[in-house]
Amino acid sequence: MNTLRETIKEADDKNIAVGHFNISNLEALHGIFNAAQKLQVPVIIGVSEGERDFVGVKEAAALVKTMREEHQYPIYLNADHTYSFERVKEAIDAGYDSVIFDGAKLSLEDNIALAKQCVDYAHSVGRDVLVEAELGYIGQSSKVLDAIPDGVNFDNLTTKEQALEYVQATGVDLFAPAVGNMHGMIGVGKDPELNVERTREIREAIGIPLVLHGASGNTKEEIQACIKAGVAIVHINTEIRVAFRDAVRDYMTANPKEVAPYKIMQSGTDAVERVVTEKLKMFNFID
Repeated sequence: MNTLRETIKEADDKNIAVGHFNISNLEALHGIFNAAQKLQVPVIIGVSEGERDFVGVKEAAALVKTMREEHQYPIYLNADHTYSFERVKEAIDAGYDSVIFDGAKLSLEDNIALAKQCVDYAHSVGRDVLVEAELGYIGQSSKVLDAIPDGVNFDNLTTKEQALEYVQATGVDLFAPAVGNMHGMIGVGKDPELNVERTREIREAIGIPLVLHGASGNTKEEIQACIKAGVAIVHINTEIRVAFRDAVRDYMTANPKEVAPYKIMQSGTDAVERVVTEKLKMFNFID
């Protein structure tokens, strides 16, 4: 079975992308895995700091490891948006395949220093752990928003010069730029358009795969254009959260006397599977 690094390289070579989907419960994990397995494509499970606090750092690692080994399937685990070296180390020590150090709110100097510390530690553990870092502001909350967050605009995109300086200084394996993307999705109206040309410029300048965060709410055409421009991983979270919530709410409305959690939650699992299936087809250019 391929390592995560090999899986990402293969996607990059084919101009497709690996889907990254966040979980905070077992039901979502099953929905994501079911979709990936039926399409026979690899998948990355993400857990942010808040999600790890809820699920358990080691528990999440054990769940994904069990699925991978039992089914001999390329399912990987990423410590999404992690804001300190200590918590990056915690995830690496727990067996995660990759980690994201998010120093977007720090000064550039501190961001680079901490990202390099994370890379150095990942390289010291005796197994292949990928380190991703983010440069540029794309917001923080994976939820339905009333308006575009302050600072997310085309005047505040990551430049190819900034990206190259950062990657050379830190040695990160993956890079997440601000190219018009944002965490969360707009409830009414549409999300900002993705800047495909800026994506291409950054990918050509830095020579490592790009990660598109906050793709919930963006169009198929925009996302696929960014994949062709050098994005090898695409993150989706808000859309599956909304699908899960709505499905469970609708089931409970229709079945008010039901008390068996596994019956109630199956509706959420099925809803997650439907969304993830659609996204995986999109990222892998499957008709």
